[in-house]
Amino acid sequence: MIGDSIENGPLLTDLAFAYRLLGADKGGRECLFLLHGSGVDETTLVPLARRIAPGVTLVAVRGRIPQEDGFRWFERIDPTRFEQKSILAETAAFAAFAREAASRHGLDLASTTFLGYSNGANLVSSLMLLHPGIVRRAALLRPMPVLDHVPATDLAGTRTLIIAGASDETYGPFAPALVTLLSRHQSEVDARILPSGHEIGDPDAAIVRHWLAGSAASP
Repeated sequence: MIGDSIENGPLLTDLAFAYRLLGADKGGRECLFLLHGSGVDETTLVPLARRIAPGVTLVAVRGRIPQEDGFRWFERIDPTRFEQKSILAETAAFAAFAREAASRHGLDLASTTFLGYSNGANLVSSLMLLHPGIVRRAALLRPMPVLDHVPATDLAGTRTLIIAGASDETYGPFAPALVTLLSRHQSEVDARILPSGHEIGDPDAAIVRHWLAGSAASP
């Protein structure tokens, strides 16, 4: 893990999830909540986010479930099966955290994009389906559906970008099911496939950057 570097700002522990707040002093409305993948920490998505949207406020959040030398967002049974009670509990806690962080730091959730990778992306999609109204825009990198039971949620007015990896043998086969699920719940979904595995990089950043520019221009 990168740790408490000056570049990534201090680790704040005043709310239910530890997080770093970057760029809030610049006064812009745009904001990115960053939810990392498994076994790492909140600093790992910061470089990608800065390539996607230089100058916006970043809320880099740390998952609460320890894994190896890092963290994850909820407990798993195996790589593609997850503990449902853990998903429900951690998603509810994150919903409260997002509202509290926005209130405390003067952030506008309507102008916020939730950028999640792998396990972090799965937390974001669960947040959308279980606690509608918090997420208006979501960029999900290498996600899969994780909920065994999905409520009758209306996601009309939300925009979702899903980027899968063509060679991602673990999550890639499940990405179409998530596209179908969110579309069925009325989210406007833009689905992309990159010639990559589970790893992410510059091609992802370019797609998210262009998608955000189009999303901001849409009514």
